[in-house]
Amino acid sequence: MKNTYKTKAREEIISYLKNHPEQRLTAREIYEAVCDGEKTVDRTTIYRNLDRLCENGGLMRFKEPNQESWYYQYSSDHEHCDRHMHAQCSVCGKVFHLDRPFVDAFAEGMIKEYGLDISPADTVILGKCSECKGIKRS
Repeated sequence: MKNTYKTKAREEIISYLKNHPEQRLTAREIYEAVCDGEKTVDRTTIYRNLDRLCENGGLMRFKEPNQESWYYQYSSDHEHCDRHMHAQCSVCGKVFHLDRPFVDAFAEGMIKEYGLDISPADTVILGKCSECKGIKRS
């Protein structure tokens, strides 16, 4: 993340998101977690900080089809989240960072088969993770 002015609210947001790195969260969920029953930060501050963190590359922001809310996920530990695809469990919300060879092959297949040039950073594949399906991976 680029250097930015650090405030208590920003530190609390980052701390919460770092502790939930594989989850996608709405601004409301982040607000409720950071405030924890006490109105210590207003919603405008939360939204402003989320926007700045996205601009600086510390957060991913995406919107699911048929959903009104934007979702946020901590991304500083994953380089170039804006350059690869993600898969997400439709049950628990866990986000998986897809490897470049898979993404390249998928994108090429979409062009070849359907003539569709996808934007990997804006593409999220939805499915059910092995934990939610109750399957143990070897």
